Amino acid sequence: MRGAIRIVGIDPGLRRTGWGVIDTDGVKLGYVACGPVSSDSNGSLGERLRQLFDGLTEVLAALSPVEAAIEQTFVNRDGAATLKLDQARGIAMLVPALAGLVIAEYAPNAVK
Repeated sequence: MRGAIRIVGIDPGLRRTGWGVIDTDGVKLGYVACGPVSSDSNGSLGERLRQLFDGLTEVLAALSPVEAAIEQTFVNRDGAATLKLDQARGIAMLVPALAGLVIAEYAPNAVK
């Protein structure tokens, strides 16, 4: 793909943040890589967020995307869980922003 744009998709989670990278050239899509960034559930919230930050930073440095697509938060009945998820989502938005990527947000039902 000659004029391909590399995009990273990020599905935020505190325990496990999923990511996938594709190259797109018009209507052509090409798989590049995917995987999880995990945090240690025994760590403090701050430690876990740092693990997500470090892991996503490594992914972006290794694969060099130019755009990011991030899933918006689905609000559920457990307010505390939603707040923790939003903190992980903040990291998922911060890392691409620090790398200078264009960031787009999508509703969960639009990307699943």
